[in-house]
Amino acid sequence: MASEKARLKEKIVRKAKALDINLIGVAPVKRWQEQHLNDEEFWPQNIWPWAKNVIVLAMQIFPGMIETTPSVVYSELYNTTNRLLDDVSYRIANFLNEEGYRAHFFPRDCYGDISALVKRPEAAFSHVIAGYYAGLGTIGLNHTLITKKYGPRIRLVSIITDAELPASRMLKEDVCIHCQACIRACPMQAFTWKKGEPVANMDKHKCALYHQQLKQEFHYPCGRCAAACPVGLDKKRYGANAISAEGILHCRDFGAADAGEIKKQKGSVVRIAGRAAKKNFG
Repeated sequence: MASEKARLKEKIVRKAKALDINLIGVAPVKRWQEQHLNDEEFWPQNIWPWAKNVIVLAMQIFPGMIETTPSVVYSELYNTTNRLLDDVSYRIANFLNEEGYRAHFFPRDCYGDISALVKRPEAAFSHVIAGYYAGLGTIGLNHTLITKKYGPRIRLVSIITDAELPASRMLKEDVCIHCQACIRACPMQAFTWKKGEPVANMDKHKCALYHQQLKQEFHYPCGRCAAACPVGLDKKRYGANAISAEGILHCRDFGAADAGEIKKQKGSVVRIAGRAAKKNFG
């Protein structure tokens, strides 16, 4: 039986990797009860009583694109990874169905419009918590999943299934280094943190309001806290800054509602890796 479980998991991993998934892990639903990081109504086994495991998939976000945020460049990357994750998770759930198991995916964001999050800033299912339980990373100060390879620069999707699969090991060591770069980078100052606390307090309503504004300007979402995080092998590959300050303004200056206006703003502030660099452009 153990070998059958391992073989099925290996098939799933191979399929996911062939479809460009960067990280994959399996979280038994019992971990929601054991760890108890959110209320019982959000536990997968209480929503889908037949659920036994949650398969979590992650795709990387390229530093050279997220560091332009808020821009249409990053918006396109965000939308692309969302489409790919939907496609891959559907295919894997479909594969499990064909193998005789119950399975479906839970969409990455799953809200009708950002205005819904302004009214009620919470999701029906937390992919971040699922990713933590699946051993992909640990939860950082800014409430994102911090991974060793990509820091928080990932997008996540989850597949709920009754298939018996070997569990992935949860990480014991905190990946977040508590440098507070994410807190400093937030344009809305939505985070407050006291030393010793595992995560910062987050004003989710303030964050959602800012995203509503960005959507109206056609360069949703923000992502500055993720761009600022220095953790990840990708940062070693690209360096602290994957794009110049001038390049950031250049990418922001096209395709959005304020196109052609960015470089005209005197003394505009560009945030790179949590640091503010003042640039004058005439």
